[in-house]
Amino acid sequence: MSVNYVALGDSTAVGVGATRGGGYPERLASRLRKDGLSVGLTNLGVSGARIRDVFTGQVKAAVAAHPTLVTLGVGTNDIWRGTAVEDFQEDLERIARRLKQTGAPLVLVNIADLALAPVAKLVPSALYEGRIEPFNAAIAQVARTEGLHLVDLYTASQEMFPRAPRFFSGDGFHPSAEGYEEWADLMLPTVRTLVSR
Repeated sequence: MSVNYVALGDSTAVGVGATRGGGYPERLASRLRKDGLSVGLTNLGVSGARIRDVFTGQVKAAVAAHPTLVTLGVGTNDIWRGTAVEDFQEDLERIARRLKQTGAPLVLVNIADLALAPVAKLVPSALYEGRIEPFNAAIAQVARTEGLHLVDLYTASQEMFPRAPRFFSGDGFHPSAEGYEEWADLMLPTVRTLVSR
């Protein structure tokens, strides 16, 4: 079976922080290939992207690529840079509706618990405290109403970060190669189910 996988998102799709192997999309694609699937990957992720950047700069190319699988991980930059949660939700709904027209399943990843990242000790807690949960609630709401497949990175990160001290790269913010491996492992069961239908 052939999978045309299109990844949308921010630096975590690009793989910033990993010294090798890219971000979670490359690692997810390689796991699916090990399952015996033929996987083509178009990675449209852009470092620093916010939800509006995904909508204006990535969605059109994603639709044009005729995907059979789409993943989207975005929101961390929106939190750091003060995007209003209502604007975030509205743009996410637009993205979901546009991508649903492709007929491909869309797998959404929510936002990790940034309070547990090493960088959290270096920045004012007001940047993230009390902000992650409303964004994740918006992501869950859109996933429910638009029929998307949600992978709960937030809950997983609360177990993952303390037990995997090498999850983060040297910047204390982006995942390391090991961190992206964990991320891909987390997404694999959901994605595997969708592509084997």
